[in-house]
Amino acid sequence: MTRLSIAACLGEDFLARALHREHRHVSGVLDVADLMTWFDLNQILSAHRLEPPRMRLSRDGETLLVGGYTAPVTTRRHTVWHRLHPAELHARLQEGASLALDSVDELHPPLARFCEAIERELRTRVQANLYASWTSTEGFGIHWDDHDTIIVQLDGAKRWRIYGTTRPYPLYRDIEDPGEAPTEPVADLVLRPGDVLYVPRGVWHAVAADQGTRSLHVTCGLQTHTATDLMAWVSEQLLTHEDWRRDLPLLATLDVQADAADGIRSRLAELLDDPTLLARYRTAMDGQAVGRMVPSLPHIDAVPADGALRVRLTTARAVLDIGEDTVTLSAAGNTFEFAPEAEAVLRPLVDGRTVDLAALADIAGLAMDDVAGLVQELVAGQAATVGSLL
Repeated sequence: MTRLSIAACLGEDFLARALHREHRHVSGVLDVADLMTWFDLNQILSAHRLEPPRMRLSRDGETLLVGGYTAPVTTRRHTVWHRLHPAELHARLQEGASLALDSVDELHPPLARFCEAIERELRTRVQANLYASWTSTEGFGIHWDDHDTIIVQLDGAKRWRIYGTTRPYPLYRDIEDPGEAPTEPVADLVLRPGDVLYVPRGVWHAVAADQGTRSLHVTCGLQTHTATDLMAWVSEQLLTHEDWRRDLPLLATLDVQADAADGIRSRLAELLDDPTLLARYRTAMDGQAVGRMVPSLPHIDAVPADGALRVRLTTARAVLDIGEDTVTLSAAGNTFEFAPEAEAVLRPLVDGRTVDLAALADIAGLAMDDVAGLVQELVAGQAATVGSLL
């Protein structure tokens, strides 16, 4: 399932017509059987200390006090954590609370791989939050998000009322409030298992499990990239120029200040006139994306030349650049340079595959020791992980 194109699931014209523009709902497009189950959720809740707000209950737009479904535990080291009480949790959920679990992709590998598949295609960071509801009471009320979302219904059914926008493209830290929510929905949808819904940021919506059945869904939030983010990156590129590092002449005469502003404007215009600017920015952001870093224990000193050992990249947004004499990989904030023969080793990893060392050596026609040494460089740079059960 994670090999599917999420953009294709939402329609061939999704990227051109809907992304960042309008909501889109597609029914029964995904097989969600192995993505996330109630059993998986029970295992996560029982095996992790999920302090609020990571795991929380909400009802009618209000977050419930953690003491209503947990009990504090003081350890011998005088730290306090909240032990989940299943009976109290069940009671709060029966009373109309919704359960939310943030960053569930960090806790459940199938969701991590699903998010990575979206990241590889849409080239932005994706965080998955899980939501479970049992009653028609709305957990969060009518609201909007400051990022685009892709919603996948996992079990049961949930009603989504979409109200449109009152401020296009609002930001988390904005200078203006979006105001009051619209009163009439522009769409009234019911999501069932395998349905996918895309909602751009700023679109008001209300969600309720009012179909007489429970609901479990995952929301994949997409990191935004705005002109403000671009300008922050551009400012870093301009630090190579002295006039962008020099102190501003705040105490000088107006004509001196005007000359300084002209110099700044000229340097900035040079960069903005570059037609490849946005492509360069995307490549830079991809190479800096740290992904979901994973240790490679017990191999703390070197990756052994073991053909059965498996390897995968820890980031879905690695950038592979093929030059005449070198192959350059930008991944997890690091840049690696290899001989041209390394391309055959790196290509399947950049494509998101998990491959054993023997297969990589065979594909590239290289000795096992050489492949293990290359992979060790990636592991040392936190761009790859190795193990026997990946």
